[in-house]
Amino acid sequence: MEYQNIIELINRLFISVDNHQWDQLKSIFNDKVLLDYSSMNGVEPSLISAESIIDSWSAFLPGFDSTHHQIANFVVENDANKANVYCYGSAIHHIANVSGINFWTVLGTYNFELSKFESTWKIDKMKFNFKFSLGNNDLAGIALERQKTKNV
Repeated sequence: MEYQNIIELINRLFISVDNHQWDQLKSIFNDKVLLDYSSMNGVEPSLISAESIIDSWSAFLPGFDSTHHQIANFVVENDANKANVYCYGSAIHHIANVSGINFWTVLGTYNFELSKFESTWKIDKMKFNFKFSLGNNDLAGIALERQKTKNV
């Protein structure tokens, strides 16, 4: 049962991101999360608030026409109140554009650490292990600019 609850929590994380359901993320993350995307962007891992993660993602991801995160191959190790999860991850980002290269796909693996509070699992650590990307790497910058324009 705990295995399924843990996997469902991580599934809900990515479903909420793709659907821009930012409020849903508040129940998925712990108050502070060690976020590590250093293998992809070179930024050192940092312990940041869930609110900061949500603000950052909501200021960036809606700049794409759509995103699609897919995760699989879960390995879960847990005891009563702690869990470590490893899984494969891919993210397709799409913007229709004149170049004809309308997608940017990022592939890698994730390591999550979770804690259980009362009967609820929450994410304490999220580490992305970048493998490679395909498509138009410029789409990230385009999405960021599009979103900045929307917010003006």
